[in-house]
Amino acid sequence: MKFELKTENENYSKSFSQFFRIVFFLTLIIILCDVALKLGFISRNHKIEYNCRLLSVEKSKLHFKKLSRLSNLKSKQQIWEFCREVIK
Repeated sequence: MKFELKTENENYSKSFSQFFRIVFFLTLIIILCDVALKLGFISRNHKIEYNCRLLSVEKSKLHFKKLSRLSNLKSKQQIWEFCREVIK
């Protein structure tokens, strides 16, 4: 018959490994969330620039509506001024 005794050192090493595992996963989640937010900002800016360029070529209500939703501007004059700044 074999007896094994667990020592306190094993308990400490398990708790340290669990702690580092949790910290690693939390850090990974934070980094991935940050990347997702930044990609969202880049995507929104790209959509605004693209729709402003389309608006400068073809003046349609659809482009005004899209830009109004993206930029939270209501009047056509404000959208025109905004697009002039974006295209520069």
